[in-house]
Amino acid sequence: MKKKLISVVTPCFNEEANIEELYLRVKDVFAKLNKYDYEHIFIDNDSKDNTVSILKEIAKADKRVKIVLNSRNFGVVRSSFYGLLQGRGDATILIFADLQEPPSLLIDFLEKWEEGNFVVQGVKKRSEEGFVLFNIKKFYYFIINKISEVELIRDASCFSLYDKRVIEEFRKIDDIYPYLKGLVSELGFKTAIVEYHQAARKKGVSATKLYIAYDFAMLGITSHSKVPLRLATILGFFMSIMSLILAFSFFIGKIFFWNLFPVGIASIIVGMFFFSSIQLFFIGIIGEYIGLMNMRMLKRPLVIEKDRINFK
Repeated sequence: MKKKLISVVTPCFNEEANIEELYLRVKDVFAKLNKYDYEHIFIDNDSKDNTVSILKEIAKADKRVKIVLNSRNFGVVRSSFYGLLQGRGDATILIFADLQEPPSLLIDFLEKWEEGNFVVQGVKKRSEEGFVLFNIKKFYYFIINKISEVELIRDASCFSLYDKRVIEEFRKIDDIYPYLKGLVSELGFKTAIVEYHQAARKKGVSATKLYIAYDFAMLGITSHSKVPLRLATILGFFMSIMSLILAFSFFIGKIFFWNLFPVGIASIIVGMFFFSSIQLFFIGIIGEYIGLMNMRMLKRPLVIEKDRINFK
């Protein structure tokens, strides 16, 4: 009987301290799972350390390890999605190189998949990444679920498994900058969750800076909700009415109480800055939507490959 093939995809950038340990831990997991063959695809986002040389040494000794080298850093969103599309397995698992998600959970993911689920989603119930950051993310998922047009999985991570049917649907999607967690909800495939405790990064420095975290957050909102745009319209309408009432009140007050009703410069300045800040905020929101539309309309490739190793 032919064994099922599992594709494990690992995006990486400057992970020389973790990459070999991740490879060995994934290898150990599949050594216990005799009914599966597997391939481990590493997609490197133009690392500046020794990540690539370590990967090449591993790939030389183990032909199940395949490497895609990007010509430059295309960002984690584009690189991860492109990596998923390279898998040819019956199921494809996305796991990052920082070892914050335990590779031992691959067994649980595969069990859920064998039960008939097309997507298995890792969900962080606890995390060592920091109390404040973890709870900010929880609050974000609470907000986005309230405003999103589809129900997203609360506290979901990118650690996930996709059946080959889901990957085939991914290949049909012409989107240079997809929000993967929302995309899964949009497609509506049967999904199971696996809860886990996220470990702290033990080695190396995370490439996910504040700006990148903000980019992820705005991508989720602008990809799956029109609420901010509607809120701008509704709030603008009511603020206009309030401004008209206020202006009319000042006008009447000035007519009937000419000497007793001075119009202060302070109130004018405060009002002007208040309305200006509201306008700038919503101009920024509209700009986020326009920027995402522009990126998708340009039809640029997800990534450009510099080289690939061990692919037939």
